Amino acid sequence: MARIRKFVAYRALKRPYTRFSKYKVKNFVRARPVCKVVRFDMGEQRSDYQYLLQLLPAQTTGFQIRDNAIESARQGANRVLEAKLGKTGYFLRTKIYPHHVMRENPLASGAGADRMSTGMAHNYGKPIGIAAQVFPGKAVFEVLINKEHLDLAKLALKRASYKIPFHYAIVVTDLSKKKKGEQ
Repeated sequence: MARIRKFVAYRALKRPYTRFSKYKVKNFVRARPVCKVVRFDMGEQRSDYQYLLQLLPAQTTGFQIRDNAIESARQGANRVLEAKLGKTGYFLRTKIYPHHVMRENPLASGAGADRMSTGMAHNYGKPIGIAAQVFPGKAVFEVLINKEHLDLAKLALKRASYKIPFHYAIVVTDLSKKKKGEQ
């Protein structure tokens, strides 16, 4: 099986060619690759959590994250939380969805390549994967947790940030103060 290409070739934002219609004539892409992110919400969703932690990019420009990197980060963060808290002591949500279809126009090299390659004449390329476009200030992951497990949630988000490109900041929001202000 062929290895996937290094993501440095795809991490810059491009104009999204994601149109995939049930009518073949209206498609921009021939086929849409399957999303590798298995679940977007993990844990138990309740309203009595005290803290919200968000993983925000420290970038000032937008970028892309491949779907297999999102899945790897999700698994790493979920494993840390689930090992200590079980399935009901937290709520982890993936806030980005990979819509953008990445394409590749492979150029042949070596002897006889001029007879096989189309060069830039038909350079649209075939779909090789999907990626999520992330803009500054947009959370990648968020965790709802109680105060006694705050350090564990920070560790989980830090582990997730190791699996995805660029640098991230963890922003902590106290939800109990907001609820007291409403009453």
